[in-house]
Amino acid sequence: MLDSSKQASVDETSARYEGWRIVVVCFLVATFGWGLGFYGQSVYVAELHRLHGWPASLVSSGTTFFYLFGALLVAFVSEAIRSFGPRNCLLAGVVAMAAAAVLIGQVTEPWQLYAANAMLAFGWAGTSLGIITNTLGLWFDHKRGMAISLALNGASFGGITGVPLLVAAIGSFGFSGAMIVAAIVMVVLMVPIILILVGRPPVHSSVTVAAASADAPSATRIRAQAFRDLGFLSVSIAFALVLFAQVGFIVHLISFLDSVTGRDRAAFAVAVLTAMAVVGRVLFSTVIDRLNQRLASAISFVSQAVALAIIIINLHNDIALIAACALFGFSVGNLITLPSLIVQREFDPRSFGVLISLITAINQVTYAFGPGVIGLLRDASGSYTLPFYGCIGVELLAAVLIMVRGRGKSV
Repeated sequence: MLDSSKQASVDETSARYEGWRIVVVCFLVATFGWGLGFYGQSVYVAELHRLHGWPASLVSSGTTFFYLFGALLVAFVSEAIRSFGPRNCLLAGVVAMAAAAVLIGQVTEPWQLYAANAMLAFGWAGTSLGIITNTLGLWFDHKRGMAISLALNGASFGGITGVPLLVAAIGSFGFSGAMIVAAIVMVVLMVPIILILVGRPPVHSSVTVAAASADAPSATRIRAQAFRDLGFLSVSIAFALVLFAQVGFIVHLISFLDSVTGRDRAAFAVAVLTAMAVVGRVLFSTVIDRLNQRLASAISFVSQAVALAIIIINLHNDIALIAACALFGFSVGNLITLPSLIVQREFDPRSFGVLISLITAINQVTYAFGPGVIGLLRDASGSYTLPFYGCIGVELLAAVLIMVRGRGKSV
């Protein structure tokens, strides 16, 4: 029997609660994970094209492979944590990411690019959304939304600081040298921090208790039931559609604005969008656990659709374009936090880790094709108007789907 007095004594709002140290660890993990895994891809594509003269399509196909293979691995993150513990999984992710960084810097043949991206996918699975959400779920119940939101600011921080630092390092040490330096910094900083700060999760966590229960269903059974559950399907499909539109729009944003406002203002617009993602995530973190999270998701989807409409209509109004990018960015960060909170509230606690890993994998497979589809539509129509209207339609469809609930606690 669990000691109820021990459970009652845990105060997740206390600054001394050990879970907040795990938030700091996950923030740093996300910084490196997104800096080298997600945002770093734009640097790798440019450098490998410059160094070897390979077609951009060849190099970018390695990026698509990274996303798809990474999605396959992310689906099993929950089982890895259950088998090996969060500390070992985080350490494995850091080491794999560092090894991949070194390998990418040594690529001289196209096949090596795919091998390096395969290793990078292992690193991504151990440093990105799936493992961060699952890990924090072991320490937090009532303040899980705030914890995840704060930790995932590391993703934005990785984009804001990681790419400029990586580009500066390439200028000083060359591509290969810069990747080695990045790998060394990551290992030297993160391995001791994880070893010191990440211990056993507290027994009060409902996820920890549920996962250890004798009648906990297998991961295979949970996945099979999920695909027959209306509530799960509405969440997974809605967020997959939105992230497809969101990632595709952001990847093409500079290309779109470059011819309209110039490169400097286009870069400023992207910076505003990224900064607002941080602002939105921090502000939402204080109230996100108390909201109707499906309704909050629907409002976020609609706000992005409105922002896209403003961009299309006010094509030559710089102030309106910047304001629309700010509006779009405000919800960007929260859209990777909200699925876990909906799952926590609506589904069996024993299924939390598996369902979050599954949703993350579905989202990643879907948004991997977003930039390519928008690029094809742009080439076919001669402008970004058609693909952006398509994104508006996708966002509004997702806003309707997310309001379709299941029959209560299930899966």
